[in-house]
Amino acid sequence: MHDAAPAAVHLAGVEKRFGPLAVLEGVDLDVAPGHVLALLGPSGAGKSTLLRLVNGLETREAGALRVLDVDVPLTGPAADPSSRWWIPLRRRVGFVFQAFHLHPHLTALDNLTLAPVQVHGRPRAEAEARAQALLERVGVAEKARAKPRQLSGGQQQRVAIARALMMDPEIVLFDEPTSALDPEMTAEVLDVIRDLAAEHQRTILVVTHEVGFAREVADRVAFLAEGRVLEVGAPAEVLERPTHPRTQAFLERVVGGAKPSA
Repeated sequence: MHDAAPAAVHLAGVEKRFGPLAVLEGVDLDVAPGHVLALLGPSGAGKSTLLRLVNGLETREAGALRVLDVDVPLTGPAADPSSRWWIPLRRRVGFVFQAFHLHPHLTALDNLTLAPVQVHGRPRAEAEARAQALLERVGVAEKARAKPRQLSGGQQQRVAIARALMMDPEIVLFDEPTSALDPEMTAEVLDVIRDLAAEHQRTILVVTHEVGFAREVADRVAFLAEGRVLEVGAPAEVLERPTHPRTQAFLERVVGGAKPSA
């Protein structure tokens, strides 16, 4: 019998505070390699903070954090998000923000090639070829020379997804990628994420309020509230048969008709 592969993301007893405010309290969570984890919960539950910890954009006060095969230090110089210690790990972890975060003065193509060329020293021609291929993959190849202001919200987010894939990351983090989009644009972006998830080539963590999308795409769903993981399991378990009253109330409000377990 073979041992299970180590988790791509592992959190044990993780705590995060902003001053007196406890944002994450004793979070335990494992995400298997190649799996999709959907993070659901009310605003302020700590979902986005959890993603930012995984990518080193925030520090934590307590608990163990392992990303891929790397134990993330709790203290010391390497724990600082600005430390160069994070550079090789961030190459392996892509991040898609809800507000796109594209450089407004650069074209879509240049937004994708900026970090690979200037930070990681890739040849420009190589970076541009990969960027063009990724823009085609997400359906905006014809917008390569356009600047963000010339793109719709859905097109900007698809460019942002392509940018996150530039270094061929093993993990991709999506922080409410459709929250700023109208329903039609939301569908476009979710289709791109759905295609990425179907490949099973990388681990995906996605913060979303799109319960139907989570049910269809995720391997597991975690429900967070007030800084704690209250339920985690297969989508059918958490979304159709929630056991925690807080999960039940949330799903009743968001989608209606979520039935408490017997």
